[in-house]
Amino acid sequence: MTGRNQSIISEFLLLGLSSQPEHQNLFYALFLAMYLITILGNLIIIILIRLDSHLHTPMYLFLSNLSFSDLCFSSVTIPKLLQNMQSQVPSIPYAGCLTQMCFFLFFGDLESFLLVAMAYDHYVAICFPLHYTTIMSLKLCLSLVVLSWVLTMLHALLHTLLMARVSFCVDNMIPHFFCDLSAVLKLACSDTHVNDLVIFIIGGPVVVFPFLLIIVSYARIFSSILKVPSSCGIHKAFSTCGSHISVVSLFFGTIIGLYLCPSANNSTEKETIMALMYTVVTPMLNPFIYSLRNRDMKGALRRVLCKKKKSSCV
Repeated sequence: MTGRNQSIISEFLLLGLSSQPEHQNLFYALFLAMYLITILGNLIIIILIRLDSHLHTPMYLFLSNLSFSDLCFSSVTIPKLLQNMQSQVPSIPYAGCLTQMCFFLFFGDLESFLLVAMAYDHYVAICFPLHYTTIMSLKLCLSLVVLSWVLTMLHALLHTLLMARVSFCVDNMIPHFFCDLSAVLKLACSDTHVNDLVIFIIGGPVVVFPFLLIIVSYARIFSSILKVPSSCGIHKAFSTCGSHISVVSLFFGTIIGLYLCPSANNSTEKETIMALMYTVVTPMLNPFIYSLRNRDMKGALRRVLCKKKKSSCV
């Protein structure tokens, strides 16, 4: 059997959220509401950062990219999930599965890389406040963002191209609500040693290395904070990092628990719930975490609204 890929099947069946019919409409309304909140919240952050010159700083450059990543990350899985919840057959075409997998890996990896860049920004701001503007130059910030996009794109394309070489014969039922890399590989009827090797060599470090860099950054930050004699300075430093620590804990906690520390008694339902945490819940919560306790964001919203009122009165 020859060809661009050796797959016989033309589509996969996504069975991850096969709930009882009486609960289907409730779950549909819940996920639709969460998705709309995610889109609206992250769009507001992106627009505010774009419109308000006070937010044209390294921290908010990274945050605007993180919000865009969250917006796209949830859009990769939730619309298809909502469509399948209203369909008799929760299917996805073979090409659509590969495309979803590629973008899922891309925006998932991008989020972790951007969280590292934000941790470095906090580290420089707290440990080297007098040299902050010199170190965190526009050139460096743009370089970190571009590097994050390029590395994650290459990583996602590598896994997708390797998956395109894999054969799928009879079993096309994926026990998940999206085309997860590990779940799809389990259905293969051809050799997947190369895929497994690449996941082990590259996939693991893509999650572990950013997490370790964040841990090191905060270890240095906390060490520097403890040397600050002023309680006001300590409170300010913790309030600066609190939002980012919350996001890191939500995002990396579920991913590490699901992929790097899998339990032998993990059920499909438990794995699905954990996946929902970082694909649906975290992108929805990020705008609230970064906005509700952020005086800069609140101030930007007031200024934008005041400008609109003034322009409407003219």
